[in-house]
Amino acid sequence: MSYQKYNPKREIPYTAKQSVILTPPDKTVLIVVAFLVTIGIIAIFSASAPKCMEMGQNPARFALFQIFFLIIGLLGMKFFMNYDYKKLVPWTMLITGTVVVSLLLVAFTPLGVTVNEAKRWLNIGFTQLQPSEFAKFAVVLLMGSAFCKNSKVVDSSKFIYFIPVLIMVALIYKQPNLSMVILLMSTCLVCWLSAGGPIKLIAILFGSGAVVGAATITTALNSSLLSFIIKPYQLERITTWLNPEQYALTSGYQIIQSLVAFASGGFWGVGFGNSKQKLYWIPESHTDFIFAVIGEELGWIGCILVIGLFWTLIHRGLIIASRCPDMYGKILAVGITFSIGFQAFLNISVATSFLPATGVPLPFISYGGSSLMVSLWMIGVLLNISKKRIKKIRTRSNVRYL
Repeated sequence: MSYQKYNPKREIPYTAKQSVILTPPDKTVLIVVAFLVTIGIIAIFSASAPKCMEMGQNPARFALFQIFFLIIGLLGMKFFMNYDYKKLVPWTMLITGTVVVSLLLVAFTPLGVTVNEAKRWLNIGFTQLQPSEFAKFAVVLLMGSAFCKNSKVVDSSKFIYFIPVLIMVALIYKQPNLSMVILLMSTCLVCWLSAGGPIKLIAILFGSGAVVGAATITTALNSSLLSFIIKPYQLERITTWLNPEQYALTSGYQIIQSLVAFASGGFWGVGFGNSKQKLYWIPESHTDFIFAVIGEELGWIGCILVIGLFWTLIHRGLIIASRCPDMYGKILAVGITFSIGFQAFLNISVATSFLPATGVPLPFISYGGSSLMVSLWMIGVLLNISKKRIKKIRTRSNVRYL
């Protein structure tokens, strides 16, 4: 009989247990969004108070409504900030389907509300929502699911994601809301680029589109050819943008008054609440042209502050995207950052007459519950992506000697 010699160094290896530690979300993004929302509430109160008093209502009526939607937006932001963004994949089609149904209700039922010849709002009883704003979130989720594995466009497996996008774009264009269509399609293009789409092809498409568009407008501006391409009110906005002085009392009135507001504000501004343009001259100054009121009351300094905050948000969003370890998170981060940043660019460009007039609100600042809620929800997803997932190995010795 043989005996195994006792060896005190011979032992069964310890067992290891892995766990994931989440770091706090990006503090810079939180601070920037807090500043933008605060500026928005203050600016809405200042811009809308005279109108409310003229109607015999509470001067803070619009500001209080915005605070109501702010609370809902913050609750949603907190939820998405703590909900693993990878678990959003199964919910993509449900969210998209809800947006499509909402757009159909706006287009084909009495629940759709028409304002200034545009049917964009859905009446839900106590308030109105703008489903096209929610389409931004749905498009980002769809593009993340479509391109997370590869950047191929001609792929039968991706048609399930492309078809809902085309349906939403068609319904939004019918409202009509061309600016939102441009925003959604640009977001799709940027998401595709971030997934590895060829830059040369995108450059060729942009270059060709710019040349063709410029040639068409130049040669057919005074003819009926453009009526087959764009609608009359869109052509009027282009002609007004090119020569606003000729339409100072009609279609160019709002642009002219917006520029007057910036000129009146100067470097330091006329002071909070002292804007004159918001009284009678800038229509709906608390919505699309709220940046002009900020420029008049807070001056060049206030405009640079707002632009700097958006620039910081874009910078941090791209950093979060670059640090994300998976492609799905990268695409979501890029799509969210671009959607908010490009929308801010469009609004500010319209208010300063850099681009023709559009109906795009300034994210976090313009009055509008739908825009505020969706922007905060998307920021919640971005903050969730910013959390670094660190694997920690917890060891526990379980030594047995043989």
